[in-house]
Amino acid sequence: MAQFINSKETLVTEAIDGVLRTAKGRLSRLDGYPHIKVVVRNDIDKSKVALVSGGGSGHEPAHVGFVGAGMLTAAVCGDVFASPSVDAVLAGILAVSGPAGCLLIVKNYTGDRLNFGLAAERARAYGIKVSMVIVDDDIALPDLPQARGVAGTLFVHKIAGALAEAGADLDTVTAAAKRVIGNVASLGMSLDTCTVPGSPKEARIAEGKAELGLGIHGESGVELVDFSTAANAIAIVLERLKPFAGDGPKVAMLNNLGGATPLEMAVLAEEMAKSGSIPDIRYLVGPAAMMTSLDMRGFSVSVLPVNDQELALLQEPVAMRDWPCCCALNAPDVLPIPDGLTPIKPIPSEDAQMGAFITRCCDVFLEAEADLNALDAQSGDGDTGSTLAGAARALKGVLDQLPLADSTQLYRAIALELSQTMGGSSGVLLAIFFSAAGDAASSGKNHVEALKAGLARVQEVGGAHLGDRTMIDALAPALEALPNGFAAAAAAARKGADHTAQIVKAKAGRASYISEDRLSGHNDPGAEAVARLFEKLSQA
Repeated sequence: MAQFINSKETLVTEAIDGVLRTAKGRLSRLDGYPHIKVVVRNDIDKSKVALVSGGGSGHEPAHVGFVGAGMLTAAVCGDVFASPSVDAVLAGILAVSGPAGCLLIVKNYTGDRLNFGLAAERARAYGIKVSMVIVDDDIALPDLPQARGVAGTLFVHKIAGALAEAGADLDTVTAAAKRVIGNVASLGMSLDTCTVPGSPKEARIAEGKAELGLGIHGESGVELVDFSTAANAIAIVLERLKPFAGDGPKVAMLNNLGGATPLEMAVLAEEMAKSGSIPDIRYLVGPAAMMTSLDMRGFSVSVLPVNDQELALLQEPVAMRDWPCCCALNAPDVLPIPDGLTPIKPIPSEDAQMGAFITRCCDVFLEAEADLNALDAQSGDGDTGSTLAGAARALKGVLDQLPLADSTQLYRAIALELSQTMGGSSGVLLAIFFSAAGDAASSGKNHVEALKAGLARVQEVGGAHLGDRTMIDALAPALEALPNGFAAAAAAARKGADHTAQIVKAKAGRASYISEDRLSGHNDPGAEAVARLFEKLSQA
């Protein structure tokens, strides 16, 4: 899989230097490349306890992203998923430690424990006071003698870091770190494995499955579970975390493992906030990428019961952009719609035949959703099917509220519904189409003439014409042939839709931005949707 790197050998050092260039002068590194990769604060006060953490790279922004006032004093970086050497850790300790001493915050992996542990012994031989804590927050394998350290480590960084910044001594900072470690619990879920630079991607998670409890180095999880929705995923994770969540008010951390989009993370945050599975989650850190696993398309949840002091320390502001705030979980703030935009409710009326006809039309788009998406992927962003299907679902959902017996008001009601529920340019154009058809029907025109008036208005507003490779290439000939019946309209629509595959230079719509070689041989998805609609109606 292609990645934006130069070589796996220089990946980490180049990435560190890239971070330093944009750190606004807050950070420096030790001169020890390539074996010693240590990032330190530029404003070190050696009268205060130093916090040193780190481990293998690939978890960015951890750990370099959390170096600064109120969190880490230094981050020691290894190669991707590889522990840093003893010399690298020792260099970090010696660079930042003073009379107040140093706390090492280590995730529970064998390489990290050994290298940080031996470096601590060597630092003590230099006369430096060193404490070390081991974070083991992963509850994926509850029977494991030594649980892994994952995103909950960041709670330790923040609380211990805020105490150290306030001038607390090494024993106090260490005790606070140990209390957090004893109470925090974390669990992750992913839809895909990560891509390790220079290695083939492991494809072990099948479509429709999610892996629960996988490690941040790409280790296999506890089990594969069925995946359906964000709500289902959050429910599974919280249910597994519940026995470890403790009592009292809690802070949750919603961590992006690297490959989930901000949109997905926001949905997960909403589901977690309203879940109620774990009582008293009152505050949230995130959602954000904090402790990642390269490009893993997943998330993790960490839960920490807090006392008043710990909450205050978590909410203490820091300058690092990668630490999101610890914010109270509040209900969404909803303001009234401005005057004039409140939806107008049509007066319903019954017409069983018209209701059945609209239902058949909607079902056509629901059945064609996947096919139209695949077709649109050749000339757009692959959502034509979903857009039309979403509108169809909405229309079916309000069918009993429509004025089915009044064609003028029906067209206008459909236009209003589509303008509210159908996104993108398609929603606007179809709203214009039905609104204009309603105007034409109000002046006494029949259904065919009203629909042709709607098409004329769409062409006027949208600027597309026959031959421009849009839905008009199927809709215009279909409406011309419609007086001769649905079979004639279907044949005309199919001919027009198939002709769009030969039009390699689109003159309107998103396809006009796509290269000719991508368009050749593929029907325009809007035209194809029209053709399928008339074909299904001709079979009824």
